[in-house]
Amino acid sequence: MNKKIILLMGICFSLFCIQPAKAIEINETDGVYHIILEQNKKLAKRLKCVIADDLMTNREIHKKADAILTVNGGFFDPQNKKTVSYVTTDGQIVADPIFNENLLADPLLRKNLDKVLNRSEFRVLECFNGYKFEIAQHKSPVDFECQLVNSIQAGPLVFPRLQMEEELFVVKDENGNVIRESASALHKVARTIIGLKDNNIHILIFTDEHPMTLEEVTQYCADLNLDRAMALDGGGSTSMNYLDKIEVVSNPENGQGRMLKSFIILKKK
Repeated sequence: MNKKIILLMGICFSLFCIQPAKAIEINETDGVYHIILEQNKKLAKRLKCVIADDLMTNREIHKKADAILTVNGGFFDPQNKKTVSYVTTDGQIVADPIFNENLLADPLLRKNLDKVLNRSEFRVLECFNGYKFEIAQHKSPVDFECQLVNSIQAGPLVFPRLQMEEELFVVKDENGNVIRESASALHKVARTIIGLKDNNIHILIFTDEHPMTLEEVTQYCADLNLDRAMALDGGGSTSMNYLDKIEVVSNPENGQGRMLKSFIILKKK
């Protein structure tokens, strides 16, 4: 896959930094974007996990939402355009994979449906003492003093421990041979990763200039001393828009990138 990276502002050699507000920092080095969103109430209230009624490009949803930042979200079935990942928007479940009949039609997926439905998710929680962010398995309970307001599922968890088999991204036979692989888990591809450190959000965009396996991503997150991190959809779905200044798209057959189902957006207001 070839990635087209459109930079609509200047690049300072190997390091590209934009800080329109103290709460957002974006750095780019060697084809890897590192976005840091500092935890605060205003930012948490404007951070949304959303789905498209049909399928839309990252660019389209970014413009429609009048967003500061938009990145690709969870998994979907390109055949029937239905979700393979849970999404919660403003306290309501808006995407539920249990209603995707293709999951039930696949014998292996049906047999391991609990693993698919319990994949890792990113959460925005409103608690008695303010907002907080969390990465947890979907079935993990929310703290009693908190309410889940936005979430997006994808996976697998990549740090502090890579969970490819536990979340059914890799299936092995009794001899340890890989018999099934999902989301190019074992291959070097572009990736979108979301992580947490001291309740700040860290988003990593590995472009095709710097593709990684999930094992390599795990080491990268360890080097950053993240607390937790998980993968979002990747490969050809890897997408990012920042204002009208940066756009990252994969496989841009029409110049706009892949049509997707779910997204994480940071609204302007």
